[in-house]
Amino acid sequence: MSGPRGDEHRELRELLGAYALGALGPAERDRVRAHLDGCPGCRAELAEIAPLAARLARVDPDALDATPTPPPDLGARVLGRIAEEERRRVLPLRRAGTRRRVLAATAVAGVAAAGGAVGWLVRPVPDPPPLEPVAVQAVAPGVQARADLVPHTWGVEVKLTGTGFEDGEVYRVAVTDDAGREVPAGEFLGVGGVELRCNLNSSVLRADAVGFEVVDADGDVVVRSDF
Repeated sequence: MSGPRGDEHRELRELLGAYALGALGPAERDRVRAHLDGCPGCRAELAEIAPLAARLARVDPDALDATPTPPPDLGARVLGRIAEEERRRVLPLRRAGTRRRVLAATAVAGVAAAGGAVGWLVRPVPDPPPLEPVAVQAVAPGVQARADLVPHTWGVEVKLTGTGFEDGEVYRVAVTDDAGREVPAGEFLGVGGVELRCNLNSSVLRADAVGFEVVDADGDVVVRSDF
């Protein structure tokens, strides 16, 4: 993709990491949300980034051992990578500043993860975030389901458990925000009478989320929930 729209798409795609980490301001966050509504590729990329961001959000700084240190050349490698990126692309000042902030946040997260990996060997693992049970209504005959929510800085995670989803059929899940928008949260394959467990991620923040729906391949609602 080239031209003005291609440049805008590339810019918004480069902001996905900062969006998942909750590091964007209100204006940039709204731009990324609006772009995700109409871009399946960026939604798929965010779904891959989101689990890592969720793990980093659960890192307890007090649980990190003070002894382990990052490799001595890590800082030089990060600065070299930033310099290489600057040479490869000449961007407007604002966009270049945003990239440096994202790269710096990624470097800090990498150092924290490196120290945490050693610290977790000798320290207790922090408790997982609390689950929020939500009411679930099974619309299709034979389907039974229940769900819990997990709020994150990048959006909300739906932990769905159920039976009766037709074996091999594709089901799609979308979270509804308080403006009435349905934001995709992923999809899964039914497994018939066997209990199904899946984790579904949406970029809608918990404060804005009001419910979710599960639809079958024909677009018919089989499960819905109002928070």
